[in-house]
Amino acid sequence: MPSEGHMGHRNNVTEFVLLGLTQDPEGQKVLFVSFLLIYIVTVVGNLLIIVTVMASPSLGSPMYFFLAYLSFIDATYSTVIAPKMIVDLLYEKKTISFRACMAQVFLDHLFAGAEVILLVVMAYDRYVAICKPLHYLIVMNRRACVLMLLVAWTGGFLHSLVQFLFIYQLPFCGPNVIDNFVCDMYPLLKLACTNISLVEISLIANGGAICTVIFSVLLVSYAAILCSLKTHGLEGKRKAFYTCASHITVVILFFVPCIFLYARANSTFPIDKFMTVFLTFITPMLNPLIYTLRNAEIKNAMRKLLSKNLTFARGRVHCS
Repeated sequence: MPSEGHMGHRNNVTEFVLLGLTQDPEGQKVLFVSFLLIYIVTVVGNLLIIVTVMASPSLGSPMYFFLAYLSFIDATYSTVIAPKMIVDLLYEKKTISFRACMAQVFLDHLFAGAEVILLVVMAYDRYVAICKPLHYLIVMNRRACVLMLLVAWTGGFLHSLVQFLFIYQLPFCGPNVIDNFVCDMYPLLKLACTNISLVEISLIANGGAICTVIFSVLLVSYAAILCSLKTHGLEGKRKAFYTCASHITVVILFFVPCIFLYARANSTFPIDKFMTVFLTFITPMLNPLIYTLRNAEIKNAMRKLLSKNLTFARGRVHCS
């Protein structure tokens, strides 16, 4: 990695200007309220799942262990992008420093990379639970679950580090205007004043190609899991089907925009901003809703937790 002095010599850019989603002042006010509400729902929804899983002994299985960490990743992933984007909607000129831009790129891909691997782990967990039920608790023991979680974070870190190093070493001489609301690789590549062909191929291989392959493998694996349900009883089929349907929905919501944005050459389309919004705002908001609406165990645990807290609150009021 170049030294700070070397970067200063090669770069004339100390900050980037973000064009955002719209330049219309009235449109920005509407978007401010909309995205603020989406972000609040995202954080509250994901935190509710984390608290419910941690506080409910009935949700002690590996599936809920991984679900709690998926909710943590979604909440933090959205937080990397959402607060600045929401605040920027209040200002006519939206800027981000070079360092903050690079930090946003790194953190964005750290959490996205970890989520990719975690979704694979969750698919494996469902495969073992449905296809090898007698070996489930042996295979998916606590040590194995923690190890898989470490693999997810390590893989996300390595993926993000590669993306970051490719972008960080590029010279930016100006212009410095990014036609988006977030710092990301392809908008930044368009501003680099050097030949980016090799970097472009490397980024596609490390991002879009991996997403495409993993998405295909996940769809095949879930198809195999659903086919194996023929040997299960009616109640077992129903429960397994709804669980897998929730996982497949989350996988599609995450991977489709990811593949669209990163599995192609350095070109931009009008729909890119929408896909970025979907990946960073809508998907993290929908994930907790998908899992809670389709999962009776989580809904029951939430009711018990709420009832327990209300009883405790009434008791304190009565005592006082």
